[in-house]
Amino acid sequence: MNAPIRRLGLVVATMFCALLVATTVIQFVQARSLDDRPGNRRTLLSSYSKERGSILVGGSAAAVSTKTDDQYKWLRKYPHGSLYADVTGYFSFTYGSTGIERSYNDFLNGSSDKLFYRRLTDIITGQSAQGASVQLTINAKAQEAAKKALGNQKGAVVALDPKTGAILAMVTSPSYDPNKLSSHNLDDVQKSFTQLSKDPDQPLLNRAINGNLYPPGSTFKLVDAAAALESGKYDTDSTLPGPAKLRLPGTNNYLPNDFPGNCGANDEVSLKRALTISCNTAFASLALKLGQDDLRSMATKFGFGKSLSIPMSVTPSVFPNDLNKPQLAQSAIGQYDVRATPLQIAMVSAAIANGGKEMQPYLVQSVRDKNLDVIQSTDPKEFSSPVSEDTAKDLTNMMESVVSEGTGTNAAIPGIKVAGKTGTSEHGAGRNADVWFTGFAPADNPKVAVAVLVENGGTVGQEASGGLVAAPIAKQVMEAVIGK
Repeated sequence: MNAPIRRLGLVVATMFCALLVATTVIQFVQARSLDDRPGNRRTLLSSYSKERGSILVGGSAAAVSTKTDDQYKWLRKYPHGSLYADVTGYFSFTYGSTGIERSYNDFLNGSSDKLFYRRLTDIITGQSAQGASVQLTINAKAQEAAKKALGNQKGAVVALDPKTGAILAMVTSPSYDPNKLSSHNLDDVQKSFTQLSKDPDQPLLNRAINGNLYPPGSTFKLVDAAAALESGKYDTDSTLPGPAKLRLPGTNNYLPNDFPGNCGANDEVSLKRALTISCNTAFASLALKLGQDDLRSMATKFGFGKSLSIPMSVTPSVFPNDLNKPQLAQSAIGQYDVRATPLQIAMVSAAIANGGKEMQPYLVQSVRDKNLDVIQSTDPKEFSSPVSEDTAKDLTNMMESVVSEGTGTNAAIPGIKVAGKTGTSEHGAGRNADVWFTGFAPADNPKVAVAVLVENGGTVGQEASGGLVAAPIAKQVMEAVIGK
């Protein structure tokens, strides 16, 4: 055999070996990930051949499959329309799935390894295959209250059980009707998806956990106060500078309060009073004394910069690095490049409510097979311990003052102690401020922690504040949970 033929044979043998390796990798190594890719039409068509498990809120189905006479056999329906869309997501033949539909897809379609013996039993007994059902942690009354109170304003509401981390409500606005994306009329689905994708208000975006995030404004003063108390150098009665405006170090620029005048007699104010009336100059001064490392460390303890899955991925909140003194002063009041999700701000309040222990947020309580046997359940898990129990008590006392006599009086619930903090954040020239409220109730036995964000001042516009716009929304959600 001459050299050219030998070389050709070697090339052919190498290509053949490469083909064998590639097919082996695809069939055995990448098989699961390829099956799980959103929009995999072969996998989706296969999954339509059996009944998909329901997604449940209390005793009601937020997502359910019904039998049809067309080629797909089962149609995914969302009986409550947009109410739970940001939690369930959608299940679409054309565009794949999102939310719980995607995160728990292998349970819902029955392909999970934990359902293997149940599938085997179905084959032996001749029973029809069926996916498992997923029970959510959502409180229906809280979800409905959040949806109604937020209305047509752009923003988000998150409510947590501070003792467990269970997510009791998660609503964003504007939202969408997932039924329009799960339809078997694929032309209509495509039109709906195109319309939603091109909408400048981004109804497909879950503002509670994703997106470009928001400056948290004065809600971040809770982190400042926590850092001060934990340092051992301050208590609730410690005196801080509180002038009408604070000159930013090394500049001719001033940081003002959100109200005319100073924060107290002789331009001084206590730490508790500073939080009650939301004194910008006091907290900026405090940050300059503490230093950026202390603030960043406390923000990190609360969860800023950390990855989180609920099980959907949550965009990490941000406290910036390498700050100069003017930037640090602005960061202390939740401005400059500080950014947060509403979930993160709810977690700050929940940690304070839970005596300094921050629990890991979660959306799924349990997974059950068609016989209602529990396959998997979620146990509460501690996420972090940002502050001591004593600090948490001091912060709670300060936050109660915000609601009883400060900027958050519109969150007050008769006969119930409420702790809270308002926020108003600038986010660009010519735009109305975003407004916030976060807090928990009852303050002496917390059952719910909440964060509310309303973009661009909501329906109030230029005159909006966290106390005026966001606090009443939070009040309605807290009332729904505690039964007032």
